[in-house]
Amino acid sequence: MKILIIVIVVLLSIFIIVQLFAMRSQKNIETYPYEVVKSYDAFQIRTYEASLFTSVKLNSSNYKDSSSKGFSVLAGYIFGGNDRNEKIAMTSPVAMSLGDSMTMMFMVPKKYDKASLPTPNTSDIEFREMPVKTVAAISFGGWANDEKIAQYRKKLSEALDEQGITYTNRFYFLGYNPPYEIINRKNEVIVELENK
Repeated sequence: MKILIIVIVVLLSIFIIVQLFAMRSQKNIETYPYEVVKSYDAFQIRTYEASLFTSVKLNSSNYKDSSSKGFSVLAGYIFGGNDRNEKIAMTSPVAMSLGDSMTMMFMVPKKYDKASLPTPNTSDIEFREMPVKTVAAISFGGWANDEKIAQYRKKLSEALDEQGITYTNRFYFLGYNPPYEIINRKNEVIVELENK
C-alpha cells in the first residue's frame, strides 16, 4: 500500500510539473498579432496583422489525419529540416484551413522575412504571406476533433447570420496548445469577413 501511494504521489508530481512547464512556455511563444474590434456574446471581430507563414497542403479534409501529418512536416522544418540545419522558434497558434483539402500553417517569427528564411529540405513546404484581414472568431476548450470543429463552425456562422455580418467561405481552425498540455486548452474557429 505504501509503495502504491509513493507511485501515485510521484506520478501526480510529474503531471503537475509538466503542466506548469507547458503553461510557462506558452507565455514565451510569439503569437499571431491581432486587435479586437468588437466583442459579442458568442464571438469576437478581430483584425489580424499581415504575417508570413510556412504551410503544407494536405490531401484530406479530415482534421485527425491532416493535423498529425501536417504538424510533423512543418515541425521537421522548424526543428532543423532545412538547408542551414537552423532551428526556428515555435509560434502559436497552429492554423489549418477548413475545406475540401486542408492546409496547415505555422506563423514565421517576426525576425524573418521570405528572403532570410532557410530553404526547407522538402518541396511540400511553401511560404505564404497573409495580408491584413478582419475575421470573426469563436473559442472552445478541450481537445479539438472533426465534430467539435464542425459544431463551432456552425455556431459561428449562425451567430454571424443573426447579427447580419457577411462572411466568406474561408474558415480556419486555430490550435494554441501542445498535445501534452491538459489544463486551459484553447481552440478557435475563425472566418474571414467580407470587405465592405
